Amino acid sequence: MLFGSIPVKPVNIEFSERQNVKLGGEPFGIRIYTDGLVVSELSSVPTAEGRKNPSAEAGISCGDTITSVNGIRLRTNEQLTEAVQKSQGKSISIEAVRNGETYMTSITPAMDSQLKSWRIGLWVRDSCAGIGTVTFTDPETDTFAGLGHGICDNPRGSIMPLYEGDIVPAVITSVDKSTGGCPGSLCGSFSDNKAIGTIYANDNCGLYGKILSDFGSGAIIPIAFRQEVVRGKAQIRTTISGDTPEYYDIEIEDISYNNNNVTKNMIIKVTDERLLDLTGGIVQGMSGSPIIQNGRLAGAVTHVFINDPTHGYAIFSENMAAYNNCIIQKHTE
Repeated sequence: MLFGSIPVKPVNIEFSERQNVKLGGEPFGIRIYTDGLVVSELSSVPTAEGRKNPSAEAGISCGDTITSVNGIRLRTNEQLTEAVQKSQGKSISIEAVRNGETYMTSITPAMDSQLKSWRIGLWVRDSCAGIGTVTFTDPETDTFAGLGHGICDNPRGSIMPLYEGDIVPAVITSVDKSTGGCPGSLCGSFSDNKAIGTIYANDNCGLYGKILSDFGSGAIIPIAFRQEVVRGKAQIRTTISGDTPEYYDIEIEDISYNNNNVTKNMIIKVTDERLLDLTGGIVQGMSGSPIIQNGRLAGAVTHVFINDPTHGYAIFSENMAAYNNCIIQKHTE
């Protein structure tokens, strides 16, 4: 109300309880099996009549997900290879997904004149593995959130469709330093193949799932509402050697409330001389490292600026927590 009497606009106020979580920063190994086969590359096939690409001719593109062949649901690369060889050059029916839309096509395999086998001219993936950083775990629901962005593995940059997956303990063994124009990376290995968690979702806002055992040594701290995050000094908790996280100083330089890009809510700058000396700034594998400001979990590191690795993007922890709560609700209904 203007001057207490003239209506201006109606406003709905929602009160949210503050959520407390266990701070992350530890590395974890990721094993994902895709829902279908993700096309990673197209390649021509040498035939007696010249080079051909049956998949390209059928309209298949990099980044598409092939979900079935001749009506049979696909889970492994071997299933597709077997179907192609059994075809003996006859057309096979393909169901695939592109940008969330399902389409049907048919491919006629070509005889590779060098390998003497039937081929359709594409490379596909049915799984991936890597190392990331846990952002937080929720002791009340035994869930975890990490990475702060989804796992992509194709030129189109679309999220890899999840069929199933798990996480395992990991250790960081070395660091490839970031330099201008060349982002570095954390190098590590799985310290144990026994799963410590089950992955429920691979989403734009990160990796989420159920934790199967007590994980990490972080303190229980509250999640900051986005309006509480301010420009200025903060810290990240991350691991650059072994499996024990440390705190490093950063500066939050800019904040955006634009919901069109939920993984780039903040621009951060590494100011800690120790971290700059060891890593050059932000490196790949550091994604998910929690950001702490004023005793609250403000967000998580998501991306590095390629031309200036001392800078990067970060996501609000509130965004990650909201998605984590939705996933838990879905899996408990």
